[in-house]
Amino acid sequence: MPDLTPDSVHAATETLSRLTEYLRQDPDPAEALALVEPLLDEYTGLPVQLADALRALARTVQTHRPDTPLDHKVDLLVQELRSAAWEQTDQHTLHYVIDDLRALYASSEPTRTLGCGTCR
Repeated sequence: MPDLTPDSVHAATETLSRLTEYLRQDPDPAEALALVEPLLDEYTGLPVQLADALRALARTVQTHRPDTPLDHKVDLLVQELRSAAWEQTDQHTLHYVIDDLRALYASSEPTRTLGCGTCR
């Protein structure tokens, strides 16, 4: 795997921005759900990944804290990162919303008839 760079992370956020613009164009709901679904995967979706990244950043900052009299300030900022991580983790259940929306749209699709359409 190539090393991460700010540019590669920026490319990921740019993709998310493109998705948002696409969704604003009123696409077919089934297609929109299919595109958003990976973002809200229960185990690998954006809320889980962002929460993990925030926790890892907090750990890194805590481990490599500068030797300054501002240790208390660093502790407060690390706590803010960890709180934000918990808030993101709470959003992991959004995958259920996608599942429910997919079920609703699947049940509202007209049923197809076989043959000439007059036989049942």
